[in-house]
Amino acid sequence: MTIAKKIETFIEKSSWIRKMFEEGTRLKAEHGPEKVFDFSLGNPNVPPPEKFHDVLKTVVEFSGPGVHGYMPNTGYPFVREAVAEYLSGEHRVPLSGDDIIMTCGAAGALNTILKALLDPGDEVLTPTPFFVEYTFYADNHGGSLKTVPTHADFSLDLDAIAGAITPQTKIVLINSPNNPTGQVYPEKDLQGLGALLESRSRALGRTIYLVSDEPYRKIVYDGIDVPSILGVYPDSIVAASYSKDISLAGERLGYIAIHPEASHKPELLAGMTLTNRILGFVNAPALMQRVVAQLQGVTVDVDEYARKRKLLCDGLADAGYDFVWPPGAFYLFPRSPIPDDVEFVRALQAELILVVPGSGFGGPGHFRISYCVDDDTIVNAMPGFKRVIDKYK
Repeated sequence: MTIAKKIETFIEKSSWIRKMFEEGTRLKAEHGPEKVFDFSLGNPNVPPPEKFHDVLKTVVEFSGPGVHGYMPNTGYPFVREAVAEYLSGEHRVPLSGDDIIMTCGAAGALNTILKALLDPGDEVLTPTPFFVEYTFYADNHGGSLKTVPTHADFSLDLDAIAGAITPQTKIVLINSPNNPTGQVYPEKDLQGLGALLESRSRALGRTIYLVSDEPYRKIVYDGIDVPSILGVYPDSIVAASYSKDISLAGERLGYIAIHPEASHKPELLAGMTLTNRILGFVNAPALMQRVVAQLQGVTVDVDEYARKRKLLCDGLADAGYDFVWPPGAFYLFPRSPIPDDVEFVRALQAELILVVPGSGFGGPGHFRISYCVDDDTIVNAMPGFKRVIDKYK
């Protein structure tokens, strides 16, 4: 064996998302891309805002000394100040540049946070369904992921979270808007969660951190507001990126925002500054840092995703599917008409429709549809969706 046994095991359990994406590549080569309806990957397809291209051209043309060299591991000071100024208004908490660390996307942010916080045996608690990579991120740093159920509409079950907290719990990790459900956790639930963690932290004599993974924060519909965890709990940390709200997924740029009144804040900042470096990220990409400094508050045309959401949901409702309308992100998480969601996903695959089993997200009996696709993909897949559900109903 040439690779670690753990990694061999992880490969066997690896992401259903990537498996279906790779299957899509095979089917497109066999049948032609226009005949395969690929809803497997959350790869944003709404183009970046026009202002992004204008700023990018300006930044690329600037050739001052050291523009492509190292900067502080936390990122350019002027970029962190720009991010902090914008987030102070968005989260309604006064942040400074010292509370911000620029990272290689939200994934880089989460790994930087977990590396700094986890001791061997510590637990990371997350509600299901959840983003599949969280299991691996926790394991990367000696911790383990422990899941708790949510309500039928995928909202937080605070009683379940309370019952799952143990002396080993170090982090509660939430994702709102959620991947794969699109659910947004309301402020009253976050306030309840903050009060719960404050109480349990005191009882256990150790800080339980609340971490929110927020790459979809600006992709919301119908006037929905995404409440801030920074406003409900001082020992909270936000991990976010520009991958979805500006459609820069391949540029790998994000940030960490630490509550200005967090316990042990100097140690947190020092620890995450170090882990950002020793994980091999060193610093976030210099070019994109300079670009996003001028794009705070700029987003893609979210109305495009709202229109795709309606097109998909109306079509599936007419076909007889059961689902919760997602208030955010660009995913739908319908209920499978049979308990075996993997079998149902394979039946859809026979119609050249690629979706991801809910089991891969800790949500068995469901499947995930990514609707960040061309309208034609949604429209032309509908007859196949109808044929498959009719077969099982």
